[in-house]
Amino acid sequence: MVNKVVLVSGANQGLGFALVEALCRNLGPEASVYLTARNAARGEEAVRQLRERGLSPIFHLLDVTGDASVAALAETIRARHGGVDIVISNAAARISRDLSQAEQVGLFVNTNNHGAYRMIRAFGPMLRDNARFIVVASGFGSLRNLSADLHGKFDIARRSLDDIEQVMDDYVHFIETDQAKAQHWPERINIPSKVGQVASIKIMARLMKEEASRRGILINAVCPGLIDTDASRPWFDDMSSAQSPAQAAEDVVWLATLGPRIEAPYGELVQHRKVLPWL
Repeated sequence: MVNKVVLVSGANQGLGFALVEALCRNLGPEASVYLTARNAARGEEAVRQLRERGLSPIFHLLDVTGDASVAALAETIRARHGGVDIVISNAAARISRDLSQAEQVGLFVNTNNHGAYRMIRAFGPMLRDNARFIVVASGFGSLRNLSADLHGKFDIARRSLDDIEQVMDDYVHFIETDQAKAQHWPERINIPSKVGQVASIKIMARLMKEEASRRGILINAVCPGLIDTDASRPWFDDMSSAQSPAQAAEDVVWLATLGPRIEAPYGELVQHRKVLPWL
Protein backbone atom coordinates (compact mmCIF):
# COMPACT_ATOMS: atom_id res chain seq x y z
CA MET A 1 0.00 0.00 0.00
CA VAL A 2 2.87 2.40 -0.79
CA ASN A 3 2.23 5.76 -2.55
CA LYS A 4 -1.51 5.19 -2.63
CA VAL A 5 -3.97 7.85 -3.77
CA VAL A 6 -6.93 7.99 -1.40
CA LEU A 7 -10.14 10.00 -1.42
CA VAL A 8 -12.69 10.36 1.42
CA SER A 9 -15.80 12.49 0.94
CA GLY A 10 -17.60 14.25 3.79
CA ALA A 11 -14.41 14.16 5.82
CA ASN A 12 -14.24 17.35 7.88
CA GLN A 13 -15.88 15.72 10.93
CA GLY A 14 -17.18 12.50 12.43
CA LEU A 15 -16.47 9.22 10.68
CA GLY A 16 -14.96 10.87 7.61
CA PHE A 17 -12.40 12.75 9.69
CA ALA A 18 -11.54 9.56 11.59
CA LEU A 19 -11.14 7.68 8.31
CA VAL A 20 -8.69 10.22 6.96
CA GLU A 21 -6.67 10.15 10.17
CA ALA A 22 -6.56 6.33 10.24
CA LEU A 23 -5.68 6.06 6.56
CA CYS A 24 -2.88 8.61 6.90
CA ARG A 25 -1.42 6.60 9.78
CA ASN A 26 -2.00 3.25 8.07
CA LEU A 27 -0.58 4.16 4.67
CA GLY A 28 2.24 6.43 5.78
CA PRO A 29 3.54 9.79 4.54
CA GLU A 30 4.06 8.56 0.98
CA ALA A 31 0.29 8.25 0.42
CA SER A 32 -1.76 11.12 -0.98
CA VAL A 33 -4.86 11.15 1.24
CA TYR A 34 -7.50 13.67 0.17
CA LEU A 35 -9.77 15.04 2.88
CA THR A 36 -12.74 16.53 1.07
CA ALA A 37 -15.62 18.65 2.33
CA ARG A 38 -18.21 20.98 0.84
CA ASN A 39 -17.22 23.81 3.19
CA ALA A 40 -13.70 25.08 2.53
CA ALA A 41 -13.16 26.65 5.96
CA ARG A 42 -14.22 23.49 7.81
CA GLY A 43 -12.21 21.26 5.52
CA GLU A 44 -9.07 23.33 5.89
CA GLU A 45 -9.50 23.42 9.67
CA ALA A 46 -9.79 19.61 9.71
CA VAL A 47 -6.57 19.34 7.71
CA ARG A 48 -4.86 21.77 10.09
CA GLN A 49 -5.85 19.62 13.08
CA LEU A 50 -4.47 16.48 11.46
CA ARG A 51 -1.24 18.19 10.49
CA GLU A 52 -0.79 19.18 14.13
CA ARG A 53 -0.86 15.44 14.83
CA GLY A 54 2.00 14.87 12.42
CA LEU A 55 -0.12 13.76 9.46
CA SER A 56 -0.28 15.25 5.98
CA PRO A 57 -3.72 14.99 4.35
CA ILE A 58 -4.56 17.14 1.33
CA PHE A 59 -7.70 19.25 1.30
CA HIS A 60 -9.92 19.55 -1.76
CA LEU A 61 -13.35 21.11 -1.99
CA LEU A 62 -16.08 18.61 -2.87
CA ASP A 63 -19.85 19.00 -2.86
CA VAL A 64 -21.29 15.65 -3.97
CA THR A 65 -24.65 17.29 -4.72
CA GLY A 66 -23.16 19.01 -7.77
CA ASP A 67 -21.92 17.39 -10.97
CA ALA A 68 -19.37 20.14 -11.56
CA SER A 69 -17.79 19.79 -8.11
CA VAL A 70 -17.34 16.02 -8.46
CA ALA A 71 -15.99 16.41 -11.99
CA ALA A 72 -13.51 19.06 -10.84
CA LEU A 73 -12.07 16.78 -8.18
CA ALA A 74 -11.89 13.87 -10.62
CA GLU A 75 -9.96 16.02 -13.08
CA THR A 76 -7.56 17.14 -10.32
CA ILE A 77 -6.89 13.54 -9.27
CA ARG A 78 -6.43 12.49 -12.89
CA ALA A 79 -4.02 15.33 -13.64
CA ARG A 80 -1.94 14.86 -10.49
CA HIS A 81 -1.94 11.08 -10.16
CA GLY A 82 -3.51 9.43 -13.20
CA GLY A 83 -5.85 7.34 -11.06
CA VAL A 84 -7.04 6.50 -7.56
CA ASP A 85 -6.49 3.53 -5.22
CA ILE A 86 -9.08 3.99 -2.46
CA VAL A 87 -12.38 5.85 -2.72
CA ILE A 88 -14.67 6.08 0.32
CA SER A 89 -17.96 7.78 -0.51
CA ASN A 90 -18.92 8.92 2.96
CA ALA A 91 -20.72 12.26 2.44
CA ALA A 92 -24.24 12.15 3.85
CA ALA A 93 -27.03 14.57 4.69
CA ARG A 94 -28.54 14.53 8.15
CA ILE A 95 -32.19 13.98 9.00
CA SER A 96 -33.62 16.68 11.25
CA ARG A 97 -36.37 16.15 13.81
CA ASP A 98 -37.44 19.75 13.22
CA LEU A 99 -38.40 19.23 9.58
CA SER A 100 -40.97 17.00 7.94
CA GLN A 101 -39.76 14.13 5.78
CA ALA A 102 -41.14 15.95 2.73
CA GLU A 103 -39.11 19.07 3.52
CA GLN A 104 -35.79 17.25 3.60
CA VAL A 105 -36.11 14.19 1.34
CA GLY A 106 -34.87 16.04 -1.77
CA LEU A 107 -31.53 17.11 -0.28
CA PHE A 108 -31.18 13.80 1.54
CA VAL A 109 -31.51 11.72 -1.63
CA ASN A 110 -29.43 14.14 -3.70
CA THR A 111 -26.57 13.85 -1.20
CA ASN A 112 -26.71 10.21 -0.15
CA ASN A 113 -27.90 8.58 -3.37
CA HIS A 114 -27.19 10.87 -6.28
CA GLY A 115 -23.95 11.87 -4.55
CA ALA A 116 -22.81 8.24 -4.40
CA TYR A 117 -23.86 7.83 -8.05
CA ARG A 118 -21.76 10.84 -9.04
CA MET A 119 -18.77 9.34 -7.22
CA ILE A 120 -19.28 6.00 -8.97
CA ARG A 121 -19.51 7.64 -12.38
CA ALA A 122 -16.53 9.93 -11.86
CA PHE A 123 -14.10 7.62 -10.06
CA GLY A 124 -15.12 4.13 -11.16
CA PRO A 125 -13.25 4.57 -14.48
CA MET A 126 -10.21 5.93 -12.59
CA LEU A 127 -9.68 2.94 -10.28
CA ARG A 128 -6.18 1.53 -10.44
CA ASP A 129 -5.30 -2.14 -10.19
CA ASN A 130 -6.13 -3.49 -6.69
CA ALA A 131 -8.24 -0.41 -5.93
CA ARG A 132 -11.01 -0.38 -3.32
CA PHE A 133 -14.27 1.52 -3.82
CA ILE A 134 -16.56 1.81 -0.78
CA VAL A 135 -19.89 3.52 -0.12
CA VAL A 136 -20.71 4.13 3.54
CA ALA A 137 -24.32 3.00 4.01
CA SER A 138 -26.00 1.17 6.90
CA GLY A 139 -27.69 -2.07 7.90
CA PHE A 140 -30.95 -0.49 6.72
CA GLY A 141 -29.58 -1.03 3.21
CA SER A 142 -30.75 -4.65 3.02
CA LEU A 143 -33.66 -5.07 0.60
CA ARG A 144 -35.56 -7.08 3.22
CA ASN A 145 -36.23 -3.77 5.01
CA LEU A 146 -38.62 -2.76 2.21
CA SER A 147 -42.02 -4.13 1.25
CA ALA A 148 -41.89 -7.03 -1.21
CA ASP A 149 -43.98 -4.84 -3.52
CA LEU A 150 -40.87 -2.70 -4.04
CA HIS A 151 -38.26 -5.42 -4.52
CA GLY A 152 -38.51 -5.41 -8.30
CA LYS A 153 -37.45 -1.75 -8.39
CA PHE A 154 -34.11 -2.79 -6.91
CA ASP A 155 -33.46 -5.87 -9.06
CA ILE A 156 -29.67 -5.75 -8.95
CA ALA A 157 -29.34 -8.43 -11.65
CA ARG A 158 -31.22 -6.41 -14.27
CA ARG A 159 -31.43 -2.77 -13.22
CA SER A 160 -28.92 -0.13 -14.30
CA LEU A 161 -27.41 2.62 -12.17
CA ASP A 162 -29.65 5.10 -13.98
CA ASP A 163 -32.68 2.96 -13.13
CA ILE A 164 -31.89 3.28 -9.42
CA GLU A 165 -31.48 7.03 -9.81
CA GLN A 166 -34.94 7.22 -11.33
CA VAL A 167 -36.42 5.04 -8.58
CA MET A 168 -35.01 7.40 -5.97
CA ASP A 169 -36.33 10.45 -7.82
CA ASP A 170 -39.76 8.83 -7.97
CA TYR A 171 -39.54 8.15 -4.24
CA VAL A 172 -38.76 11.81 -3.55
CA HIS A 173 -41.84 12.76 -5.57
CA PHE A 174 -44.05 10.34 -3.64
CA ILE A 175 -42.84 11.69 -0.29
CA GLU A 176 -43.25 15.30 -1.33
CA THR A 177 -46.77 14.68 -2.65
CA ASP A 178 -47.91 12.45 0.24
CA GLN A 179 -48.24 9.36 -1.96
CA ALA A 180 -45.51 7.22 -0.39
CA LYS A 181 -47.77 5.05 1.75
CA ALA A 182 -50.06 4.26 -1.17
CA GLN A 183 -46.99 3.18 -3.16
CA HIS A 184 -45.83 0.85 -0.33
CA TRP A 185 -42.87 3.05 0.65
CA PRO A 186 -41.98 3.48 4.35
CA GLU A 187 -42.34 6.92 5.91
CA ARG A 188 -38.74 7.00 7.17
CA ILE A 189 -36.62 8.32 4.33
CA ASN A 190 -33.41 6.73 5.65
CA ILE A 191 -34.41 3.16 4.76
CA PRO A 192 -35.16 3.60 1.02
CA SER A 193 -32.10 5.81 0.69
CA LYS A 194 -29.79 3.18 2.17
CA VAL A 195 -31.33 0.42 0.06
CA GLY A 196 -30.75 2.59 -2.99
CA GLN A 197 -27.11 3.13 -2.02
CA VAL A 198 -26.44 -0.57 -1.59
CA ALA A 199 -28.31 -1.44 -4.79
CA SER A 200 -26.12 1.01 -6.70
CA ILE A 201 -22.91 -0.47 -5.32
CA LYS A 202 -24.11 -3.99 -6.14
CA ILE A 203 -24.95 -2.92 -9.69
CA MET A 204 -21.56 -1.22 -10.04
CA ALA A 205 -19.94 -4.45 -8.85
CA ARG A 206 -21.98 -6.49 -11.34
CA LEU A 207 -21.09 -4.21 -14.25
CA MET A 208 -17.39 -4.24 -13.39
CA LYS A 209 -17.15 -7.88 -12.30
CA GLU A 210 -14.98 -9.20 -15.12
CA GLU A 211 -12.62 -6.23 -15.08
CA ALA A 212 -12.52 -6.09 -11.29
CA SER A 213 -11.65 -9.78 -11.05
CA ARG A 214 -8.88 -9.41 -13.60
CA ARG A 215 -7.44 -6.28 -11.96
CA GLY A 216 -7.95 -7.12 -8.29
CA ILE A 217 -10.52 -4.38 -7.61
CA LEU A 218 -12.96 -4.67 -4.71
CA ILE A 219 -16.28 -2.78 -4.61
CA ASN A 220 -18.45 -2.82 -1.48
CA ALA A 221 -20.85 -0.95 0.77
CA VAL A 222 -20.18 -0.76 4.49
CA CYS A 223 -22.24 -0.28 7.62
CA PRO A 224 -19.99 1.16 10.34
CA GLY A 225 -22.61 0.65 13.08
CA LEU A 226 -23.90 3.17 15.60
CA ILE A 227 -21.48 6.07 16.03
CA ASP A 228 -21.57 8.78 18.69
CA THR A 229 -21.84 11.91 16.53
CA ASP A 230 -23.91 15.08 16.41
CA ALA A 231 -26.00 13.48 13.64
CA SER A 232 -26.95 10.36 15.60
CA ARG A 233 -27.38 11.70 19.16
CA PRO A 234 -30.81 13.29 18.61
CA TRP A 235 -32.25 9.93 17.55
CA PHE A 236 -31.10 7.72 20.43
CA ASP A 237 -31.90 8.04 24.13
CA ASP A 238 -29.05 5.71 25.10
CA MET A 239 -25.73 6.12 23.34
CA SER A 240 -23.76 3.99 25.80
CA SER A 241 -23.18 1.27 23.20
CA ALA A 242 -22.20 3.67 20.43
CA GLN A 243 -18.69 3.66 19.00
CA SER A 244 -16.48 6.68 18.75
CA PRO A 245 -15.73 7.74 15.15
CA ALA A 246 -12.20 6.38 15.57
CA GLN A 247 -13.52 3.00 16.69
CA ALA A 248 -16.01 2.85 13.81
CA ALA A 249 -13.28 3.76 11.34
CA GLU A 250 -11.27 0.61 12.13
CA ASP A 251 -13.53 -1.80 10.24
CA VAL A 252 -13.99 0.58 7.30
CA VAL A 253 -10.21 1.03 6.98
CA TRP A 254 -9.81 -2.75 7.18
CA LEU A 255 -12.14 -3.11 4.19
CA ALA A 256 -10.40 -0.29 2.32
CA THR A 257 -6.92 -1.74 2.77
CA LEU A 258 -7.49 -5.44 2.10
CA GLY A 259 -4.48 -6.94 0.37
CA PRO A 260 -4.05 -7.31 -3.41
CA ARG A 261 -4.77 -11.05 -3.65
CA ILE A 262 -8.03 -10.96 -1.69
CA GLU A 263 -11.14 -11.53 -3.83
CA ALA A 264 -13.92 -11.13 -1.26
CA PRO A 265 -16.03 -9.50 -0.06
CA TYR A 266 -17.11 -8.15 -3.42
CA GLY A 267 -20.37 -6.36 -4.16
CA GLU A 268 -21.56 -6.79 -0.59
CA LEU A 269 -22.84 -4.80 2.37
CA VAL A 270 -20.31 -5.39 5.15
CA GLN A 271 -20.72 -4.68 8.86
CA HIS A 272 -17.99 -5.40 11.43
CA ARG A 273 -16.13 -7.46 8.80
CA LYS A 274 -19.13 -9.71 8.11
CA VAL A 275 -21.42 -9.70 5.06
CA LEU A 276 -25.03 -8.68 5.68
CA PRO A 277 -27.68 -10.44 3.55
CA TRP A 278 -29.35 -8.50 0.75
CA LEU A 279 -32.67 -10.33 1.20
